[in-house]
Amino acid sequence: MTNELKQPKYYVNRELSWLAFNDRVLEEARDTQNPLLERAKFLAITQKNMDEWFMVRVASLQQQVLVGHNNPDASGLLPNDQLSMISAAAREQIKNQYQVLNRSIIPALKKQGFELKHADNLADSQYAFLKRFFEEELLPILTPMAIDSTRPFPFLANDTLNIGVRLKHETDKSEKYTAVLQVPTTSGRVIALPEKNQVILVEEVVQIFLDAVFPGYDIKETTVFHILRDMELDVADDEDTPNILQEVQSKLQERERGRVIRVIVNTNTSKTLMSKIIKALDVSDERVYEVNGAIDLTFLSAWLKLIDAPYLEFSKFKGYESSELSPDNMFVSIKQQDYLLHHPYDTFKPVVTFIQTAACDDDVLAIKMVLYRVSGNSPIIRALADAAQRGKQVTVLVEIKARFDEENNVHWARELEQKGVHVVYGLRGLKVHAKMALVVRREDDAIVRYVHLATGNYNDVTANFYTDLGLLTRDSELGMDVSSIFNILTGYSDQEYFHQLHMSPNGIREFIYDKIDGEIANANAGKSAGIKMKFNSLSDEQMIRHLYKASQAGVPIELLVRGITMLKVNIPGVSDTITVHSIVGRFLEHSRIYSFNNDDNPEVYLSSADLMTRNLDRRVELLFPLKDTALRQRVLSIFQTMWQDNVKTRVLQSDGHFEKIDRRGLSTMNAQEIFIAESLSVQADVKRQEKSAQAQRKFEPINNPFLGGEA
Repeated sequence: MTNELKQPKYYVNRELSWLAFNDRVLEEARDTQNPLLERAKFLAITQKNMDEWFMVRVASLQQQVLVGHNNPDASGLLPNDQLSMISAAAREQIKNQYQVLNRSIIPALKKQGFELKHADNLADSQYAFLKRFFEEELLPILTPMAIDSTRPFPFLANDTLNIGVRLKHETDKSEKYTAVLQVPTTSGRVIALPEKNQVILVEEVVQIFLDAVFPGYDIKETTVFHILRDMELDVADDEDTPNILQEVQSKLQERERGRVIRVIVNTNTSKTLMSKIIKALDVSDERVYEVNGAIDLTFLSAWLKLIDAPYLEFSKFKGYESSELSPDNMFVSIKQQDYLLHHPYDTFKPVVTFIQTAACDDDVLAIKMVLYRVSGNSPIIRALADAAQRGKQVTVLVEIKARFDEENNVHWARELEQKGVHVVYGLRGLKVHAKMALVVRREDDAIVRYVHLATGNYNDVTANFYTDLGLLTRDSELGMDVSSIFNILTGYSDQEYFHQLHMSPNGIREFIYDKIDGEIANANAGKSAGIKMKFNSLSDEQMIRHLYKASQAGVPIELLVRGITMLKVNIPGVSDTITVHSIVGRFLEHSRIYSFNNDDNPEVYLSSADLMTRNLDRRVELLFPLKDTALRQRVLSIFQTMWQDNVKTRVLQSDGHFEKIDRRGLSTMNAQEIFIAESLSVQADVKRQEKSAQAQRKFEPINNPFLGGEA
């Protein structure tokens, strides 16, 4: 039966599944129930998502073709077949992006009084303003690069906008000339005009006044194009690599000159100019995409920053902040009980306060953390530096191979080292993706450990719009396990046993297999069985086969998957009992939950790991239990609320596409809005209690000796 379950017909192609996820994000840009500016943000997100997908996944497939790697994926497709198929699918998605832009977002913004101007509809005063702006701000930094026998096509950096130009000399009309210039970024992508709420794109300003850059020549044509390069970071962190930090820094420089992986150009570009650009960039026609509108939709993010219209956005929301986890109460509170934080409905501030309080506490002896992604102005980094300067033992593993955060993490690693922090750059051959912090404290002549474990990064910015779960605990067994893991990460340790934690490589995979097998055994014995899981992606074939086996045994399986899922549902005799939901909404679903019915005695685990081969086999990840009954029930309740969502949920169908739930006759259930309402309700209750306590203190009797007794 195992070999039967390996058949390609049982699997969805990974890249098509990813494109389907980005389509779900694009649906949010179309959805008129979302506020207008939020719809524009969703559209910009689809561009950012697709750019990263091209730079990594499409680049990887192209590299496989170049080196002759010809093994099929789980769905039976060879790399070259995948490239052809996803190129067509991506082309269709890009066309849909521009339909949303041109037919929906821009007209709706204009109707609200926010206009994107073009060269053909500028007022005289606007033209004069832009002429001055061009001469003062843009012309001094523009660098026209001629293309001829002595001046070959210039190097164009990754993720840049460029302008291709066809020219003729005023006196020699027979000779044709070509040039390229990079659109400057110093003034930003979107230029605000003097008239309120009117803007123009910087590349259009350059094109309007391009004559000034080429005096003596007639400009016959201009076109804007955007290029992406292969941005995979191939770091050789093996025995022959003496310094991983230097290797990453070196590879970052090399990466900027990677092969061009995609070109986006305006559909009005002539074949003559197009062919010159494409030939010079050495990119196949399959990787060239023509669009009807502004190149690179991330310009929307820059435009939205200039729009002050809160009535066109989601209402502002700040998560609940428990007074029990304030600096004065932090360690006392955690000593008494475990705390589960559900971000962003619970604010991220207690996590920051946990590290800040430890840094200042005289009884704290050591702090250890793993940092994968942090914000550009991280308060946690500052707290760790402060702790080191106060003489505490501070050890931080900074994963400098975190994709697209490599430069930021190299910067923070250097910064922390200068402050006296002991910095580790990761493990050879593995990325460290675990989310954990350990505080070692002296209490009553004993050493105790306080621990934070989480599903998400220590990033105080993204915590406002990523949903994640975190645990603050003083549990001694978890504390010992975390200490052991830090010994593995920073020293030489072959720890074979953990009390409560499970760690990949290998450990999480085998543990989840065992738990699935336990549910299979319960189902076969006629006992209550069931599996509930929430994660970002499901692409590990062996794990999918294990879930298929559970379904064949009759185990009900509910999967909440944000992004990729290579699993197919409703295959007779294979996946009849598996249901897959995907929620795409206001917040990015990022938490990972693994729950097993265990004959009506549910076990609940949280993890940093998705069910992807890289997470299970090539990364250091953690999976940890919720031992407290109340916290387990809270997470199961969170899962159930999300499972009942019928507004932002799409359900996976037999043919591999996701479909929204038909809400006719159903009460509206938007899980994220429910969690917001619950958080606001708790905050309102706390304020009422505080006011009541203040009023009681104000009017309670005062023992006044001058009145001869109680007042």
